[in-house]
Amino acid sequence: MKLVIMTRPTFFVEEDKILTSLFEEGMDFMHLFKPGSEPVYSERLLTLLPDEYYRRITVHDHFYLREEYGLRSIHLEQPGTELPYGYKGEVSRTCTSLEQVAQWKKKSSYIFLKSIFNSQSNPNDRQAFTYEELKSASKSGIIDRHVYALGGINLDNIRQIADLGFGGVVICGDLWNRFNIHQGQDFKELISHFKKLQKAVS
Repeated sequence: MKLVIMTRPTFFVEEDKILTSLFEEGMDFMHLFKPGSEPVYSERLLTLLPDEYYRRITVHDHFYLREEYGLRSIHLEQPGTELPYGYKGEVSRTCTSLEQVAQWKKKSSYIFLKSIFNSQSNPNDRQAFTYEELKSASKSGIIDRHVYALGGINLDNIRQIADLGFGGVVICGDLWNRFNIHQGQDFKELISHFKKLQKAVS
């Protein structure tokens, strides 16, 4: 399975150092997710990262950053959102229903299926599917290697996600909750946990 790391939705002081360390440890897919932020802050974060890692970064908004920094691709939070005029590169999408997955999967490099479990970073995002619904979707081919599980994914349930046939997992709260953005400077626990996640999906 693929391991996708999604940034915290807000910026914080040590972020560039942590992201660089994650890349150094082998992070292949990072989604830059900063909803409602000014583009200048995303630009600043990108300039603080080694440019050799830009090809591993996908942006969720401010899509001009993809061309300006040579990033991997863009991601649409609403699956039906129109692509930027003239855009020819990879695109991924977040879907909130199995019907959306079936509709948009062939038009996407991959799909995030949201709210698999209760979110660990947003208490308002609750589990939206039963195990039986997901199992049925897997048997019918709706869930496959192009669909990645998002929402409440952690070491305890990654194996279950793999058994359901998902092609990847999206990690956010399970990783970032291991670092105090207001007081923390030592992020060894976060990096250690990332390595455990790597092993779990391999």
